[in-house]
Amino acid sequence: MNFDLRERAKEHILVTAHRGVSGGNIPCNTLTAYEIAVKQGADMLEADVSISADGKLFLFHPMMELMHLGIPLYLKALPYSLIRKLHYTNFDGTPTQFGLADFDDFLEQFKGRCFINIDKFWSNPKKIYDAVKRHGMTEQILVKSSLSEKVLKMLEQTAPDLPFMPIVKEEYSLHESLLKRPINYVGVEVVFKQETSKLASEQFIKKMHSDNILVWANSIIYNYKEQLAGGHSDDTAFTIGEDYGWGWLADRGFDIIQTDWPGMLIDYLKRTNKYGK
Repeated sequence: MNFDLRERAKEHILVTAHRGVSGGNIPCNTLTAYEIAVKQGADMLEADVSISADGKLFLFHPMMELMHLGIPLYLKALPYSLIRKLHYTNFDGTPTQFGLADFDDFLEQFKGRCFINIDKFWSNPKKIYDAVKRHGMTEQILVKSSLSEKVLKMLEQTAPDLPFMPIVKEEYSLHESLLKRPINYVGVEVVFKQETSKLASEQFIKKMHSDNILVWANSIIYNYKEQLAGGHSDDTAFTIGEDYGWGWLADRGFDIIQTDWPGMLIDYLKRTNKYGK
């Protein structure tokens, strides 16, 4: 499989599965949730990477221990031997059979199968990068961050070959300077509250494309009061209509859409002939 993100995006809109596909008894950020996402056709998996007190990497969204595990503890303070004994709870708060995934196991399971967006990369960049290198998967990995000189220097010094996207909100003035940095700048994630935002304009997207830069949009919703794509979301795809929720993003020209419903999004894009480029 070709793991040049920009080349793959020329074939069809790339769909990223946010923390895999969870529901019922299947918790997010588990190997099973990610396996479901790939089977549904997701091109990329978004994974939260944490570290134990004794330096072992595993998948978990920090600060969500009470919500997902039912315990009032922070995993970063625990040794890995204890973390491996924990189990997720399901949507009813009932314990499941699913434990927390080891980062090496995750990488090995999806090696050669899909792209992977590593969230929380910046908390342990060298350790995570070394693990990715050890598995020979640098081309499959994408890292993103809001822009700062600290982040850019860290990237240059630690992982200049990893595909990188800045996360920008409402304004983006550093595009030209990023093109000159010794980093693998492949795209930009845009977050906008209104569909009239410059970052959602056809002119902006065409400009990025003219410089061979991809544009990522989010149909996911963390908080309905904080819109990430001007109201065009997974929620509105179901409550208003797929054309409004997802179709608008596809028609506008976004290359990558992150969703909590990858199978349904891909089905919609294919049914409406919006999937292929």
